[in-house]
Amino acid sequence: MKKFKRIFVIVCDSMGIGAEPDAELYGDAGSNTMGHIADKMNGLNIPTLNSMGIGEIGLRQVKGTSIVDHPHSYCTTLREASNGKDTMTGHWEMMGILTSKPFKTFTDTGFPQALIDELEEKFGRKIIGNKAASGTKILEELGEQQCRDGSLIVYTSGDSVLQIAAHEKYVPLKELYRDCEIAREVCNRPEYRLGRIIARPYLGTDRTNFKRTPNRYDYALSPTGRTAMDDLKDNGFMTSCVGKIANIFNFAGVTKSAHTVSDKNGMEVSTDLLKNDDFEGLCFINLVEFDSEYGHRRNVEGYGKHIEDFDGWLKVFMDNMKNDDLVIITADHGNDPTWVGTDHTRERVPFLAYSPSITNGRKLEERSTFADIGATVLDNFGLKASENEIGTSIKEIFE
Repeated sequence: MKKFKRIFVIVCDSMGIGAEPDAELYGDAGSNTMGHIADKMNGLNIPTLNSMGIGEIGLRQVKGTSIVDHPHSYCTTLREASNGKDTMTGHWEMMGILTSKPFKTFTDTGFPQALIDELEEKFGRKIIGNKAASGTKILEELGEQQCRDGSLIVYTSGDSVLQIAAHEKYVPLKELYRDCEIAREVCNRPEYRLGRIIARPYLGTDRTNFKRTPNRYDYALSPTGRTAMDDLKDNGFMTSCVGKIANIFNFAGVTKSAHTVSDKNGMEVSTDLLKNDDFEGLCFINLVEFDSEYGHRRNVEGYGKHIEDFDGWLKVFMDNMKNDDLVIITADHGNDPTWVGTDHTRERVPFLAYSPSITNGRKLEERSTFADIGATVLDNFGLKASENEIGTSIKEIFE
């Protein structure tokens, strides 16, 4: 018999808590997203996360936190078993997928000219950019040109992604989305194998005020095998997704999805589901602004303040939980804003599991894969994982 009726998994996108043992292979030895942010901020004010045990996990104590008794929550860290440090790899692993062959990136060189030529022909528009860049910086650099000549800005990042930016006034959203669908089909080929194509519409009058709109849309590869979400859905349980989760899984295993315009809105939507949606199953939530607005932009203070804001939103969420609810706080990789470049960092991630009904909460041993999250969810609902899925249930949660 299941212990929890509803399980909420909240991914604080990129909120790593210390370098992985193999981080040196990725150029990330010594990275620590939360640790370095807390140092620069002279401590983080996060009483909710502190009460869940975050002060005693990670490679070292996060400045501003303390070690406290937390009988209603378990805490530990998770290592990534997959080869990579991108969004899709991390999220897929949470739901049981081991990615051995990483998705392709074009950070150093931009995309091959053959790909650009093919896309220009299929789009019917000139492509400008074709390099790794910050989404805001490239609008400052090329936005006015894009508006003048009706071109499309194509750029990438440290992730396996092709992003297409266009002003909504000069390139209709319908056309931008169509072009992304074309790019998705082309980039499914083995020589490209990109994880995501992202539509990046924006508005504004000139380079001083261009701003991306909430009409972003992600076109991802489908998971390489069945996931815990497929197992849940096929057995009649809810898989409710908030934020970009459904796009990350290309809607595989998704029962329903809610679009969000910000992390604050994401927590509001999630709290509303908690209060009003009497489902049985999983609610999977991604809060992307940790990564997109602060990590990639190397905004240390902004990231730190965002963690503190999240801590307040989380308090409201937890105050509305029922005894048979469980919430898990985690991340999908790191993005240390004090680190070199603008790429993700290969890091352990926090695992904080809270329920009002937990009475023996404590620190647990570090786990070897993110997939233990999905395995734990399946175990709660009495389901067996599909053959391709990795992960082991965290049995202590059911004591």
